[in-house]
Amino acid sequence: MYLIKTPLFIQNLFPNFTWKMNSDQPVIHLTFDDGPIPKITPWVLDQLAQYDAKATFFCVGSNIEKHLEVFQQVIDGGHTIGSHTHTHMNGWNSENIPYFHNVRRGASMAKTELFRPPYGKLKPSQIQFIQRHYQVVMWDVLSGDFDPKIDKEQCYRNVINYTEPGSIVVMHDSLKAQEKLEFVLPKILKYFAGLGYRFENLDSLIPKEQQPRTLKKSA
Repeated sequence: MYLIKTPLFIQNLFPNFTWKMNSDQPVIHLTFDDGPIPKITPWVLDQLAQYDAKATFFCVGSNIEKHLEVFQQVIDGGHTIGSHTHTHMNGWNSENIPYFHNVRRGASMAKTELFRPPYGKLKPSQIQFIQRHYQVVMWDVLSGDFDPKIDKEQCYRNVINYTEPGSIVVMHDSLKAQEKLEFVLPKILKYFAGLGYRFENLDSLIPKEQQPRTLKKSA
């Protein structure tokens, strides 16, 4: 079970997390979890470029290791990088120390202080440590592109029905979400661009100098 629109009472329970950005301007923040993945992530970048759209990619450290060239494409496109642990660990199902090490390794690969926990799941005992070291970015709109139980049109409707100025919207540049993503993302970009919206990254949450610029494979 998951919620498409994050209720305010949940957002208020964790006020130090970023759920959406304060804005009365027509701006939304598209975010993509789980990459970088060859073919899928470059396709996302191409779609975004057609609208001069900037997004935030919450990357899995092990995928960065395997696909450094794709990761560099994200950076070169002017997008913001966040981390999503090293191996997509579920905080609820993990002991704290191994989880913290996994978070640190993923953040080290991504070279960022922005962090989104996989599935949005953190134990209360994990939150204090995470908040001391990272800016936790959640969301207020979840597309559901990962869910095999909903169709592509419902995924699209999830986004257009609940997104508002300042919303942080979650999609996934992953194999699991690929079919829905390829249907939904072009339609979302066209729809909101037609309403005069801009698509901005979350670079205001992290100093520019901490964003990686050039990556080299180790010998």
